[in-house]
Amino acid sequence: MTIRQLPDILINQIAAGEVVERPASVVKELVENALDAGARRVDIDLEEGGVRLIRIRDDGKGIAADELPLAVSRHATSKIASLDDLEGVTTLGFRGEALPSIASVSRFSLCSRRVGEERGAVLEIDGGRIGEIAPKPHPQGTTVEVRDLFFNVPARRKFLKAERTELGHIEEWLRQLALARPDVELRVSHNGKPTRRWKGEGDQIDLGLSDVRIGEALGEEFARNALRVDHSGAGLRLHGWIAQPSYNRASADQQYLYVNGRAVRDRSVAHAVKQAYSDVLFHGRQPAYVLFLELDPRRVDVNVHPAKHEVRFRDARLIHDFVYRTLNDALAETRAGSLPSAQTGEFGGGGYPVGSSELTGAASAPPSQAGMYQYRATAPLALRVQETQAGYAALYGNNGGSGAPASGYSGGGSAYAAPSAPALPHSDDETLPPLGYAIAQLHGIYVLAETAEGLIVVDMHAAHERIGYEKLKSAHDGAGLRTQPLLVPATLAVSEREAEVAEREEATLIALGFEVTRAGSQSLTLRAVPALLAHGDVEALLRDVLADLREHGESRRVGAARDELLATMACHGAVRANRRLTLPEMNALLREMEATERSGQCNHGRPTWARFTLSEIDRWFLRGR
Repeated sequence: MTIRQLPDILINQIAAGEVVERPASVVKELVENALDAGARRVDIDLEEGGVRLIRIRDDGKGIAADELPLAVSRHATSKIASLDDLEGVTTLGFRGEALPSIASVSRFSLCSRRVGEERGAVLEIDGGRIGEIAPKPHPQGTTVEVRDLFFNVPARRKFLKAERTELGHIEEWLRQLALARPDVELRVSHNGKPTRRWKGEGDQIDLGLSDVRIGEALGEEFARNALRVDHSGAGLRLHGWIAQPSYNRASADQQYLYVNGRAVRDRSVAHAVKQAYSDVLFHGRQPAYVLFLELDPRRVDVNVHPAKHEVRFRDARLIHDFVYRTLNDALAETRAGSLPSAQTGEFGGGGYPVGSSELTGAASAPPSQAGMYQYRATAPLALRVQETQAGYAALYGNNGGSGAPASGYSGGGSAYAAPSAPALPHSDDETLPPLGYAIAQLHGIYVLAETAEGLIVVDMHAAHERIGYEKLKSAHDGAGLRTQPLLVPATLAVSEREAEVAEREEATLIALGFEVTRAGSQSLTLRAVPALLAHGDVEALLRDVLADLREHGESRRVGAARDELLATMACHGAVRANRRLTLPEMNALLREMEATERSGQCNHGRPTWARFTLSEIDRWFLRGR
């Protein structure tokens, strides 16, 4: 076969197959060019889901008339000039492929005027055939029109979806952009009708931290349940919002990650987020988040995907660990009793540590010599109340509540009430506990507590389960990871790649409790395992650990397996339904919830408490109407 040089039009059409997947791809490339040009307002006009027309107007710096043909030439750009520029690129676009690729599969028009020029100029291209530059009145900035997308590539056009579907892809990308650039105004119209306006919020805003824009983009429910994150270290900064575990999704439709302002997908970061939520999220549910990761541009390669959807980190292991630890620490503060913003009738979570009471008993027994924990499922709750005596006496008499009458119990699982009490202190009283004071137990399952704002309902088993689980973890962490030598070392047949990982990560495996040596090109010798997990399938666990080390540079499989065992033990040690608690026990449980990390959810991700304000309860009974 003869080697031949392809014509430019065909080269551009081939490139269009990588860059231009659908109308949303065209909108993405053109709007990113507008932002790189300093635009503060962008108008997006669409017809038939962008297939018939895409018109992008901006008020950016514009393009000089004599540079218009160069702008639609392959690999022509104002954003990089050397390899150093490429390694440290900070603009959204830089490859110089978008405009010529788009122009080769559409009827294309580019009109622009720079600051100081008397008039603008226009250049029209029909299916890759470039016309002549002509003068045309135009305000400062640039307008790009893309008509009849894929008109000359019918095979590509047949793969486009329905108008509503293509419009939905465009709207989703604009939502993604709006979250990252709240300083830019975006106006969208479809088939001649305005459909959306994202109002710009000025120059002074800290990009990526707009409460208004987050509510507009993801809804008020997300905004009410969002925890703000902002942490820096090791030359990295992670900021944005993560949703409380009680707000979760069936799919990953509200997961947005930005690296130096660029929306990307990264498996390593997604894995770190999933691990951070693993201890608090209900099985099969997805977390919601909007996260901005900032780092030196030279530590990340953005030139690994034609559409720049993916990046490659120089220190992927550091990034993974930084994201995991930041979010794990933030989620640890989701203590019961505090909310990131005002909520009514919502499951709780989020907040800050309150109180210092101590829960002792079944779930907090010290580790035995074998590295296991002893517990009794029927052990009594040895709860000690450490709230202020004055506050408690105000509710239950001068005896500080210690003499709650046993006659307050009633049979059949119904609620029992506390003695009549005067009004609680005002809600701004700093001594008032966030979860208030217990007044009754409902059906032997729920604890009812009164606060200055209204009513708190606590699932006592779920709450006690989380408290016991966190104490078990702390006790085990304090004792250190114990290893158990095998009487007969086991030989594992593995792939050559797994054997290489085991040899390279020997120190990491020892820290996880595995003593492993390489016995051959495709075999390992296992001499010791984590003591707590010695009776499980440790060989399968080791293979999973090796897979994680190969994929992400670290593994929490051992910790996850340990936590699963401790969670089961905490569940067995938690107070059961129909167990009658005295008022001091109920109040001590509330105080312990306020002081325990992640107490807004049980070990399985279910909420442990709910809050109902007095105004909401009034609405139930139509009071004031």
